[in-house]
Amino acid sequence: MAKFLYIATNSQNKVLSGSVEGNDRESILTALTRQGLRPINIAEAGAKPAAFGGFSFLNANKIKSDDIVMFTRQLSAMVSAGVPILRALSSQQEHTDSKALKSVLGGIIKSVEGGTPLADALAKYPNTFNDVYVNMVRAGEAAGILEDILKRLATQQEKSATMRKKIKSAMTYPMVLLAITILAFFGLMMFVIPQIGKILLDLGGPDAKLPALTQGMLAISDFLLKYGLFLLPVVVGGIIFLRRWLKTPPGKKVFHTLVLKIPMIRPMIQKVAIARFARTFSALMGAGVAVLESLNVTARAVGNVVYEKALTEAAEQVKNGKTLSSVIDSNPLFPSIVGQMLAVGEETGQTDTVLVKVADFYEEEVDVAIDGMSSIIEPVMIVIMGSMVGLIAASVMGPIAGLAQNVQG
Repeated sequence: MAKFLYIATNSQNKVLSGSVEGNDRESILTALTRQGLRPINIAEAGAKPAAFGGFSFLNANKIKSDDIVMFTRQLSAMVSAGVPILRALSSQQEHTDSKALKSVLGGIIKSVEGGTPLADALAKYPNTFNDVYVNMVRAGEAAGILEDILKRLATQQEKSATMRKKIKSAMTYPMVLLAITILAFFGLMMFVIPQIGKILLDLGGPDAKLPALTQGMLAISDFLLKYGLFLLPVVVGGIIFLRRWLKTPPGKKVFHTLVLKIPMIRPMIQKVAIARFARTFSALMGAGVAVLESLNVTARAVGNVVYEKALTEAAEQVKNGKTLSSVIDSNPLFPSIVGQMLAVGEETGQTDTVLVKVADFYEEEVDVAIDGMSSIIEPVMIVIMGSMVGLIAASVMGPIAGLAQNVQG
């Protein structure tokens, strides 16, 4: 029997966590349900990543976000048209082009055929359907409004996917420029500078005094030639270790805290986190999920451990009688407009509607920030590349000019 860690809510919507032993996830899910608990997440204790370094080189078993969006949108349309859920799932499995999604849907169909609610069947695949997805489907099933919930989910998935694509697209060009710059630097240092240094020494003789800049470049080149083969595996190993460490709780905490202290990056991270918070929390509230449960689920979905901690603490304060708007308004991580809009939502009973407007506003702000960052990064990278070429040119032209003067003299 394996040990599993779980997070679940009880009948009072209190979030509980613990460990339990069982044969598989399905047996754990059944056991928790019999205890009157609603599982949010179940994971095997000590489970290792499925691929080296926490990622797959071929991504063969990874389901793309676009596939999940399409699945949700089509399932929503079919359920709204009155198609039974099993028939809708079978149709999706038959027509999807994703082999990984086809496999997952096969397991979900078997579970639903065996009498398992759709939300519990989805919960067996946390890498495909996250806590937000599962909780919204569970709320939709309980309230009998699954088709409406699926529409909300599809919209939320599309918005999240669009934001990820824009951020990824904005970072692609700078990263390519950075990679080219690094490769060019090492290429020049290991193949060009040594040859130029040899020519300069041949022209100037053994007693030639080279400028400090040229000596520095030759020293770097000599170091790379001597220790480059040893340095490369160290650098690659360091990058792999850093990637894995950043996925651990201590690594995430350090990294997420650090990026929120960098002046140029902080506004972007803040806007992305707030947009995710507003969109996710509004979707859960609109689905009828309790406030405390919505806050705890949203905290895990926001993507930043600093904001996760802030929302978890906010849930505790709301539990003790405070209004969410007052808690959010007093936290410096959230702009005042978020607390003010939440207060309006609480007064009118339309918190989900108000937060959708907040999410729309901050998603537009993210678009503007991404465009602004892209326009800044491009000239900065060009300046860096130009400076590198300029330094190398200066280190070469300096001694050549000196030799020319000596010849004339």
